[in-house]
Amino acid sequence: MEEQFCERLAQLRLAKGSSAREMSLDLGQSAGYINNIENKNNLPSMAMFFCICEYLNITPRDYFDFDAKSPEALSTLIEYLKQLDENQIKNLTAIVKDMI
Repeated sequence: MEEQFCERLAQLRLAKGSSAREMSLDLGQSAGYINNIENKNNLPSMAMFFCICEYLNITPRDYFDFDAKSPEALSTLIEYLKQLDENQIKNLTAIVKDMI
């Protein structure tokens, strides 16, 4: 799980377009902080994990959804889906199923 955690951080950081140094400094940490996590030398505290999620614009649940390649975009899509009625959701589900 630790390895997945560290790899996920790198994946999400790169998707956001931030360097490890930039993210570290934006979080108020030393320049090598994120590199140390991604290289499995350290793990963040729980409080810092929440800060990392906030920085990435995702929830902690999204962080651990390792199958979601773009959790921020997926979260936005889900918010739109919540506004659809049952028939619209069924139609959209059929379209997505055909796409897959």
